[in-house]
Amino acid sequence: MNPDLNQLHPYPFEKLNRLKQGIMPPVDKTHIALSIGEPKHPTPHLISEALLQHLDGLGQYPTTKGLPELRQTIADWLSQRFQIPAGKIDADNQVLPVSGTREALFSFAQCIIDRTTLPLVLMPNPFYQIYEGAALLAGAEPYYLNTLEQNGYLPDFKHIPEAVWRRCQLLYICSPGNPTGAVIDLDTLTHLIELAERYDFVIASDECYSEIYQDEHNPPSGLLQAAWQAGNADFKRCVVFHSLSKRSNAPGLRSGFIAGDAAILQRYFQYRTYQGCAMPLPTQKASIAAWRDESHVQHNRQQYREKFTAFIDILSPICQITQPPASFYVWLKTPIDETEFARQLFARQNITVLPGSFLSRQADGLNPGQNHVRIALVSSLEDCIDAAHRIKDFLCTLHKI
Repeated sequence: MNPDLNQLHPYPFEKLNRLKQGIMPPVDKTHIALSIGEPKHPTPHLISEALLQHLDGLGQYPTTKGLPELRQTIADWLSQRFQIPAGKIDADNQVLPVSGTREALFSFAQCIIDRTTLPLVLMPNPFYQIYEGAALLAGAEPYYLNTLEQNGYLPDFKHIPEAVWRRCQLLYICSPGNPTGAVIDLDTLTHLIELAERYDFVIASDECYSEIYQDEHNPPSGLLQAAWQAGNADFKRCVVFHSLSKRSNAPGLRSGFIAGDAAILQRYFQYRTYQGCAMPLPTQKASIAAWRDESHVQHNRQQYREKFTAFIDILSPICQITQPPASFYVWLKTPIDETEFARQLFARQNITVLPGSFLSRQADGLNPGQNHVRIALVSSLEDCIDAAHRIKDFLCTLHKI
């Protein structure tokens, strides 16, 4: 067996299941799951219709590179969304369809990392655990960048030692962030691109929450947008990851893409031809329909805004809570240990949330996930309102102790 498998940590939801084991929540309260970032809004009809209309494509092997029509649709969407002139993203060489960002974020590191040089892979802390697993199985050492409240829940990139940058081969960033919803601004993205040029590393920008944001007139910036505005027209050392899971409420479609540096994507394409993960043709057709439509995405954002407003209005009188600029998560401070908070909340109110420490590691003498829980507002508006009232009641009992 691959000895690097021994370095993998249990997945957060394995830890959560163990935490809840043996607890019998009140039977008079229906369970509300706010722990997993799985969208519960209906998948748009246009996606399922396109999927059904092209089921005859199941009789053909799909190509790793995907349909030219899909790649061009993605290139057009990127240009429109991130203020890049039409035609400046090469659909043939700078776009690849992938089977969801999880698969791509993991396999990308296996392709990029040169394990013979004591490589570091930098990542935010807390983080999507795929980044860490990808680094470990690629033979690299993870380097955790704490995202703390005093820094807007973003990594403090300006105080990373030069020795770390020199060993860095891959930097994972997540904007909007999971679990905090924090957004990296254009100036910081530009600074990271300059560092990538200076120290010769690749930036992998996980932007799968980019289409869920608070201000309709101020969407989060993207890495390719920053590269273009900085004069890096070839997007050198820059690769972005996008998905239809959150944007279009289609997590089961397993459809996304990566885009950016053509030279990197050429080698990654070679890797993927051996990996064997081509997107089925019906999925590609459904993806084309999804990327071409924005009305369902706008409606999706509005539903999340309504849930945030209701949830925060109920809880703000009793705790410190604010709406993040993007994503569908509340990164809530807990008055007691976060694992005990999650355990008691389930035991008393039949609500499941995820302890922040299950998403983070000890780094620089602290664990930035401690005394936080991640709450995913993915359930219905009614369930989110019900959950907020129950959490408020729970907090009231804690304050009385």
